[in-house]
Amino acid sequence: MPRSTRKPAALKPLAALAALALPVTALSACSASAAADDKTVTVYSADGLKGENGDGWYDQVFKDFEKQTGIKVKYVEGGSGEMVQRAVREKSNPQADLLVTLPPFIQQADRKGLLQKYAPKGADQVSGADKAADGTWTSVVNNYFGFVHNTKTLKQPPVTWEELLDGKYKNKLQYSTPGVAGDGTAVLVKALHDFGGEQPAMAYLKKLQANNVGPSASTGKLAPKVDKGELLVANGDVQMNYAQSKTMPHLGIWFPARQGGKPTTFALPYAAGVVTKAPHGDNGRKLLDFMLTQGAQRQVSEIGGGFAARQDVEATDADAIALAKLMDGVEVFEPDWDDVEENLTKYVDSWKSATGS
Repeated sequence: MPRSTRKPAALKPLAALAALALPVTALSACSASAAADDKTVTVYSADGLKGENGDGWYDQVFKDFEKQTGIKVKYVEGGSGEMVQRAVREKSNPQADLLVTLPPFIQQADRKGLLQKYAPKGADQVSGADKAADGTWTSVVNNYFGFVHNTKTLKQPPVTWEELLDGKYKNKLQYSTPGVAGDGTAVLVKALHDFGGEQPAMAYLKKLQANNVGPSASTGKLAPKVDKGELLVANGDVQMNYAQSKTMPHLGIWFPARQGGKPTTFALPYAAGVVTKAPHGDNGRKLLDFMLTQGAQRQVSEIGGGFAARQDVEATDADAIALAKLMDGVEVFEPDWDDVEENLTKYVDSWKSATGS
């Protein structure tokens, strides 16, 4: 009996110490994890600004930002619509800090309450048309809608929309999905403008469907197919395709016109906003500020193949000159983005009905 009473007495203090030690260890691990997590920022972005070989504008900006701040960038990429829908699903428990999409999806994100008001440093140098009036989003890279063609097979690009109905483009033409991809939605926007309304635009796209390979959630995946000759023509945008052309020798950029008319395009900027209730909102704001610094903006043309969002940054590098030449003679129109965003579902449904998609 004495042994049985003394043994528990001897073990009790040790057990108590062990019990106390476990939470301390756990707390230390949690603190370390929380500290590490505080030094991160998560970006949900439309594709195009990150290079396939680590040589894109995002690659350089993220690297410089991490070096300067110690904040690690976590990157998630997809079509503009796909990124907005993901943010919508996570609205009650946001995972992203910064959302970057093409119009009209940035307006859609704003309307759905996904973006908080924040005017980044340097936003005063961004044109009023390239930022939200209420301060929820700001363009970080200016850009224009366009098409690409295979320069090996088509040494001269097509000129008109009507040419694309020719039988030689059957199963050699593809455009990304409207309502899912920003550039795919841009096909609708340009057709609505060029053909003068919804009915004639859908009538044309119905005819074009005979040559269309089919849907694609990502525009960025189409250019490599064009470069290899699997496709002759696909949609895209100037920034992404110009950057891709440096490693894809058979990629050429062009802008469709109506028969007898001028080639047209419209601005399709990458616009960024800090996510509402972002888990690391301060880091998201710091990264957005960094994207709009003059240093990062000067790299837009040379590294990213795009156009600086800041009006006080005048690029004079060889790429900026080539980009300006590419746009020479192309008529730039300004879409009614409020109308496009408000009626996007109707336009996409109309497109689905016309094309059988």
